[in-house]
Amino acid sequence: MIEKRDFYINGQWVAPSAANDFEVINPSTEEPCAVISLGSEADTNAAVAAAKAALPGWMATPVAERIALVEKLIDVYEARAEDLAQAMSLEMGAPIDMSRTSQVGAGSWHLRNFIAAAKEFPFDAPLNDRSPNDRIIHEAVGVCALITPWNWPMNQVTLKVGAAAVAGCTMVLKPSEQSPLNAMIFAELMDEAGFPAGVFNLVNGDGPGVGSQLTTHPDVDMISFTGSTRAGIAITQAAAPTLKKVDLELGGKGANVIFEDADEKAVKRGVLHMMQNTGQSCNAPSRMLVQNSIYDRVVAEAAEVAAKVEVGPADQQGRHIGPVVNEMQWNKIQDLIQKGIDEGARLVAGGTGRPDGLNKGYYVKPTVFADVNNQMTIAREEIFGPVLSIIPFESEEEAIGIANDTPYGLTNYVQTQDGARANRMARALRSGMVEMNGKSRSAGSPFGGMKQSGKGREGGKWGIEDFLEVKAVGGWAAD
Repeated sequence: MIEKRDFYINGQWVAPSAANDFEVINPSTEEPCAVISLGSEADTNAAVAAAKAALPGWMATPVAERIALVEKLIDVYEARAEDLAQAMSLEMGAPIDMSRTSQVGAGSWHLRNFIAAAKEFPFDAPLNDRSPNDRIIHEAVGVCALITPWNWPMNQVTLKVGAAAVAGCTMVLKPSEQSPLNAMIFAELMDEAGFPAGVFNLVNGDGPGVGSQLTTHPDVDMISFTGSTRAGIAITQAAAPTLKKVDLELGGKGANVIFEDADEKAVKRGVLHMMQNTGQSCNAPSRMLVQNSIYDRVVAEAAEVAAKVEVGPADQQGRHIGPVVNEMQWNKIQDLIQKGIDEGARLVAGGTGRPDGLNKGYYVKPTVFADVNNQMTIAREEIFGPVLSIIPFESEEEAIGIANDTPYGLTNYVQTQDGARANRMARALRSGMVEMNGKSRSAGSPFGGMKQSGKGREGGKWGIEDFLEVKAVGGWAAD
């Protein structure tokens, strides 16, 4: 059991203002693994006040110095990589090998990309060659509340902190209370890297408590939130009276469109991508749209691939998937699997209950449904578990219609060897990201969605832009 720890406010660890204990549960065992304190309004106010006091000095710090501190952060981050991996595996159930590679690696990847983008970013530049006395200055939005989820903890923390830091913003981080341990290690790294007091602050809390306090706080200039669409709507409404800038990375219900000329690895790739992180990814390809001419073969292959996906404890080495994060998520997933059965989808792999041999822990069977139509609940709702729905289609136009018939718009996927068709699909699909034929997006590419998948972009220069205001200056004097 990891004992309770303090908050990081104004460059030091401080005791919470009130006793408000919260047990962090190890989802592999259903046993408590840590105790944290949830912050009170006094803690939130102290963190915001520290960020506000540090803002003028941090904004005035030359960009090169801010970048240098992020470079130092990468060094200390990599030195503590194993601690971060163990924390995430323990608290949110990522298998330890996956935690060491994908979960930890995502953080250093994003920080490096921000450094590269910041070195080329025009923070202060002429409007254009024809207007030498007009200046465009990008300056920090101000005090930013960063509210991060439990499913990809370091991925989301670094996407927000890295961009805010190089932009000159000061920060208050509220990580998910389900996975706070990695964030507290990260606060130690920010301290060791030498960020000035008040630039980065951490207060643990839940959404109704610290989350709501940050969202409505008059001295918070921006909210950057990653989580559910429901919570994103509530945050937007709560932030409206103070006209805060609100960036949202929300849910998804991605379509993976498999045409009859898809490469031979497309189906296996799609199933394994869906099962990665136990299906707990907003950009998961959870709807597999399959052209009728290859439908039966694809269903059989998908079922076979899913049946071979192993499930096991997070501390066990190997390429298995772990548990989902908590009992509430497990129950939700079980209910949705049953809903799929009740609504007439054909279960071809998995199903309700725990996998054989796992009687304790929030484990879910890798599940595949065939003969799904896009009006079924399992095709409409974000399940956030290892559950794949296969939907048939005949023509390219029908595939586009089905793919776009969702309130979400985060990531879609296309599998075809016809380059012209792939490009047509990329233009027609209403999502912030499209990945084709297993090619992931390159370093510096923005992450974000349309519709109820959110607004704003994270990563690269677009991620930095979201933490900046644009100031137009006329009559700039020559240096």
